[in-house]
Amino acid sequence: MTFDFDKVIDRWDTHSSKWDGMEKAVGARGRDAIAMWVADMDFESPPAVKEALLEEVQRSTHGYYTGDLGWREAMSGWLSRRHGWEPDPDWITPTPGVVSAIGLMLQAFSEENDHVVVFSPAYHAFGKIIAANNRRIHNQQMINEQGRYRMDLEGLAASLPADARIVILCSPHNPGGQVWKEDEIRAVCEFCIERDLLLIADEIHHDLVYSGYTHHVTAKVMPEIMDRLITCAAATKTFNLAGAHVGGAIISNPELRRRFRSACAAAGLLSLPLFGMLATEAAQRHGDAWLDALLPYLETNRDLLADRIVKDIPGTRAMHIEATYLGWVDFTGTGLERSDFMKRITEDARIGVSPGPQFGPGGENWVRFNFATPRPVLTEALDRLADAFSDLRG
Repeated sequence: MTFDFDKVIDRWDTHSSKWDGMEKAVGARGRDAIAMWVADMDFESPPAVKEALLEEVQRSTHGYYTGDLGWREAMSGWLSRRHGWEPDPDWITPTPGVVSAIGLMLQAFSEENDHVVVFSPAYHAFGKIIAANNRRIHNQQMINEQGRYRMDLEGLAASLPADARIVILCSPHNPGGQVWKEDEIRAVCEFCIERDLLLIADEIHHDLVYSGYTHHVTAKVMPEIMDRLITCAAATKTFNLAGAHVGGAIISNPELRRRFRSACAAAGLLSLPLFGMLATEAAQRHGDAWLDALLPYLETNRDLLADRIVKDIPGTRAMHIEATYLGWVDFTGTGLERSDFMKRITEDARIGVSPGPQFGPGGENWVRFNFATPRPVLTEALDRLADAFSDLRG
């Protein structure tokens, strides 16, 4: 089976946050603006997803969903096939996405004003959900060693607040694109065990890993952490189903699982979204071939973005992306002020991107580019960037 990832799909006026919400969110204006910010893809999802949704649409009786065992078995089976880890389906609780699940975890396992540790620069939604729940973020800035991030556990040991209760590990990392090595994951686990901290492993990007790298499931690397570990997984990032708002919290510890499900019940979130559950189950049961075709396409886009930006904008550095479809580019060496290079990107090139400061300390002069778009669109965006920074090439 072949898949046409070069197909350009007009997503304007479709309630798309990425496209219809671009001007308000990141300032790129006009119908010719190109969205390269929020992390969803501009590709059609797997055929099995369309088939499952069409079947439901044709039934025309869209009542309440029940019977999620098949969904939980599909997630467990996917993790077994793709990552060599087969969690008991009973450990899995469906959630309305990963970010909202983390919010529920904060409510279940910490108190107001407690600190939550995040390794920055990190996915900006972590900070937002921490603040929204009246918890405080402890940003432990990572160390950039020869173009690769290293978590600073030594620094964290010295700075850890006494009221820290939770550590969030983004694995693979967003925005840096790191696939953490087994010894790096083991070190974080040991840190949490020694200091009686709950570890939340956000592994939503686990399937989007490029050749030469292997995602290491936290629970598999160090089983000793299981009693204080919650793994967040989802089909939504992998299969371009973000609008489904469905994820899974995998918790082996029965007491932690009970407390988390109580928080879900208190928020009225044990009633599950029919279309989202059907779409994500179909994807994890039948999406292997689609993903196997997608990854080489994304890898070529990744390399094209990094090569063109470094060549066309002197002074930039692109972090080597081992996973995710998000480029992470440092503009410090251009000598331009942030306001200048952001104007060139957003107003001159008319490209919507994610500004680095929103990812916390360490992101100040960086920009995140979503390259999960058809290659003709990506090429047009790169040509515009080259024009916007042409004066730097002399």
